[in-house]
Amino acid sequence: MNDREALIDARGLLCPLPVLRLRKALLDLAPGSRLRLIATDPAAVIDVPHFCAQTGHAFIDMRETEDGAREFVVERGPSAPSGAGALTPGDI
Repeated sequence: MNDREALIDARGLLCPLPVLRLRKALLDLAPGSRLRLIATDPAAVIDVPHFCAQTGHAFIDMRETEDGAREFVVERGPSAPSGAGALTPGDI
């Protein structure tokens, strides 16, 4: 991990919590910053790449860890919404 990568340990959390934690963390990062998500939820294999494709973030890599979890690397997209520009319930 380098100084431009954050880490989210979502082991033991089930869908949709790993992706929700990923989303929240990405909102606070600058475009181009990378984040590592470690998850044990089998649905994360589908959910994380789908989330990235739908929200403008780059899905960089996925690998299985020694303990059977999966580690995902995601890069915050340049045009993805930031925390400051996020929708509020009143916008819906």
